[in-house]
Amino acid sequence: MQNQRTNTHGRARHGSTEGGFTLMEILAAITIIAIMAAVAIPRFADFRAVAYDSRSQQDLRNLAAAQELYRVANEHYAAQIDELTGFTSSDGVDIRIQSADLAAFSAAASHPGGRHRFAWNSAARPPLTKTETGG
Repeated sequence: MQNQRTNTHGRARHGSTEGGFTLMEILAAITIIAIMAAVAIPRFADFRAVAYDSRSQQDLRNLAAAQELYRVANEHYAAQIDELTGFTSSDGVDIRIQSADLAAFSAAASHPGGRHRFAWNSAARPPLTKTETGG
């Protein structure tokens, strides 16, 4: 007579003493992982957009600090970013000085992966504002 054992589900296993996963158990695990990924991926994209927006804001703050140092040495604000020694924008951030004179300057920054465009106006309070909302 053939060796017959009963597994934990009450079904007979013929000639096998090794355990394993059934097809249904594997499909259930794959389904759970897929659902978790479907929830996590959009949240990850949101976190990345927030990080890119933070990078744009920080670059504007760094530009403002560099502008103040330039003004102390030259008695006016720089009209071009190239004039600001030591200032480098973060990778991917588009930052531009829009206007500059003896008393104030304005600039704008954004990142293609971010959701917002930010502006800096040294004459305004607060100087940093969100100007556009992207998609």
